[in-house]
Amino acid sequence: MNTHWKVIPTLLLVLASMTARADLDSDIAHLQQRWAEVNYQLEGKTQLSEFARLVEEAGQTIAMYPDAAEGWIWSGIIKSTYAGAKGGLGALSLAKESRADLEKALSLDDKALDGSAYTSLGTLYYSVPGWPVGFGDDDKAEELLKKALALKPDGIDQNYFYGSYLISEKRYAEARRYLDKARKAPPRPGRQLADEGRQKEILSAMADIANK
Repeated sequence: MNTHWKVIPTLLLVLASMTARADLDSDIAHLQQRWAEVNYQLEGKTQLSEFARLVEEAGQTIAMYPDAAEGWIWSGIIKSTYAGAKGGLGALSLAKESRADLEKALSLDDKALDGSAYTSLGTLYYSVPGWPVGFGDDDKAEELLKKALALKPDGIDQNYFYGSYLISEKRYAEARRYLDKARKAPPRPGRQLADEGRQKEILSAMADIANK
């Protein structure tokens, strides 16, 4: 048998894998962009309904790529942000779903999206009430947030959320340093809206510290 024919099946598998990866990247880019639009440009009932729609879209992405950590990460991020916008008892169930999604992402690839699962999970642990109401745990939060920083020390989200955690712990001098690093973080390609929204949150957090 001609050796060229033996190579063809391998080439087809590589091409199929590349196509699937491109499709996944496109779907993740859509979730990222739509999340930024819903989070930073919408309010009230419109925002909540669009978050609910986005949760469904993230679920569809997971169904198509169940072994891709990126889909689980964005499902977790969307649910946690939705929980924050929704508030009340309904928010806790969303937070628990978010935790499960992010833990699944870590089990698949803890370095995916620069360790975003660590960042988001750590944020959940310091934002959610502790026992017996919720699963909040400040020590666990710091452990996870530091793991995220180890993977991307100059990241805007990694520094912002650790800074926010430090504010919640009244460690203001430390918080200021990390927020300043977040403010100076390099822009992320294709994430202009998210970066603009995050920079406003950074400035707000720094203003809060100044008033302490």
